[in-house]
Amino acid sequence: MKSIFKSSASPHARITGFIYLFYFITAVLGALLVKNKLVIFGYIVNGVSIACYIIVTVLFYYLFKPVNKYLSLFAALLSLLGCALTAFSIFHLAIAPMINPLLFFGPYCILLGYLIFRSNFLPHFLGVLLIFAGIGWLIILTPLANYLSLYIKLLGILAEASLMLWLIIKGVDNKRWNA
Repeated sequence: MKSIFKSSASPHARITGFIYLFYFITAVLGALLVKNKLVIFGYIVNGVSIACYIIVTVLFYYLFKPVNKYLSLFAALLSLLGCALTAFSIFHLAIAPMINPLLFFGPYCILLGYLIFRSNFLPHFLGVLLIFAGIGWLIILTPLANYLSLYIKLLGILAEASLMLWLIIKGVDNKRWNA
């Protein structure tokens, strides 16, 4: 994986963006399938969406490792824990009701936003959006969620979709990434 990013980060950032897009599509489709009582198909598609997010997590780790390898690793570990909890909850395993995956995805978004903000190969506004989205995901775990849930979800979708689209369309500034 390390050699993938040696040559040029921009094409690999675009690949990350496309896998991120596939995650979005499969996550929405999986939720719709389960909601419409096509549970088995929903479980399969949700499993694919979790696998996509794991891949995106690993790709983000390598993309942001030059910014701060320890924070990038910690963020990746938080995301992987969130993915595991999401898988547990989708498949109704015992640990899921005890811990909400947003407890890990919130800090993951905050750290990813910080890494984006600190980098000079992606625009700072993407980092700020992700930091606010991460704070929002943590607010959903509080009683304020009753009042702010819709706005927080919209902010989260806006932040993550903005990052995904930026990666697909623009990639990263290779000169700055290599510096």
